Amino acid sequence: MSKREWNTPIREPWCPLIHQALQAVDRHNSLWFSTGDELHLQQAQVLREYVARLKTWIHQQEQRQCSDRR
Repeated sequence: MSKREWNTPIREPWCPLIHQALQAVDRHNSLWFSTGDELHLQQAQVLREYVARLKTWIHQQEQRQCSDRR
């Protein structure tokens, strides 16, 4: 897997966690398809929402950092 060409000091420590969370979403989806167990569908959604909120926070922090430099 290639590394991204861009990164920020705010984003960098969160990238591995986001990657693992998205892998967990994939795993839960696979288990839901193979077992039909609703728990996996629900947990995948919880993880997607977590990643979305985290990415929103990261973007806000990056914008704040950019505005502080001005």
